[in-house]
Amino acid sequence: MTITIGNDHAGVDLKNHIVEYLEGRGFTTNDKGTNTNKSVDYPDYIHPVSKEIEEKRSSIGIIICGSGNGAAMTANKRKSIRAALCWNKEISKLARQHNDANILSIPSRFVSTAEAIDIVDAFIKTDFEGGRHQRRVEKIPCR
Repeated sequence: MTITIGNDHAGVDLKNHIVEYLEGRGFTTNDKGTNTNKSVDYPDYIHPVSKEIEEKRSSIGIIICGSGNGAAMTANKRKSIRAALCWNKEISKLARQHNDANILSIPSRFVSTAEAIDIVDAFIKTDFEGGRHQRRVEKIPCR
């Protein structure tokens, strides 16, 4: 499985820990994020992640910014993207089970590295339940 990851300046350190964790477990990562702590504009690093998912060049995406909100809002501008802001493993699991989220947004300033790894782990290990949730997900795109 290939996982594309993107981040702004607030997510550099967390991204590096997540990439190390994923690659240590055999995942391929595609890094679209910045590697500097100097202030950058998060959309410049989030749109490329969404594009990778939309074009099916990557299975899932992980995006990181200070609050996770700007990254999620940016990613969700693409029609086939369902980015979920997750701050604990339970929310992460539900984002996959009930919403078929394909991008995980992490608020780097509000979670520890250990919590972020748990959030990522829950996201990549959980499958979409379908059923009644499928009907709801199908109603998300704008008509």
